[in-house]
Amino acid sequence: MRFKAQTVIHTTPEQLFAFHEHPDAFALLMPPWEKSRVIESAPNLHIGSRAVVDAHIAPGISIRWESMHTAYDPPHTFEDQQMRGPFRSWRHRHIIEPHPDGALLIDDIEYAPPLGILGRIFGKFIIERRLRRLFAYRHAVTREHCEAGE
Repeated sequence: MRFKAQTVIHTTPEQLFAFHEHPDAFALLMPPWEKSRVIESAPNLHIGSRAVVDAHIAPGISIRWESMHTAYDPPHTFEDQQMRGPFRSWRHRHIIEPHPDGALLIDDIEYAPPLGILGRIFGKFIIERRLRRLFAYRHAVTREHCEAGE
């Protein structure tokens, strides 16, 4: 399955990429309603760096989610993949492209939901809705920080 979100940010691609490299960026992008907890932030976006999150899946259900950065090409892209977590597979490409109004931020995610056929049937509704909300929040936070010059 695939999910894609994109937003124009009124900043340069270099400044947008630099925001993601800030040590607190990952925690800033975690929506308060998710109730997930960052156990370990990746020290940087370089290939091989890891992040660990205690991911809140449903009321009373959390799972450890480990991801590793697998591509790094500033100021164009970086990528992380799930090493352990709630999905059968998860590959998240963060793409930054020049845009006439600044920079285009693209989150491109390829994933295989858990629970086999049930995950594929219900994943489109449950997972996609959650991803739309999550990335609307993340893009709004990113826009706010980058356009304020932080």
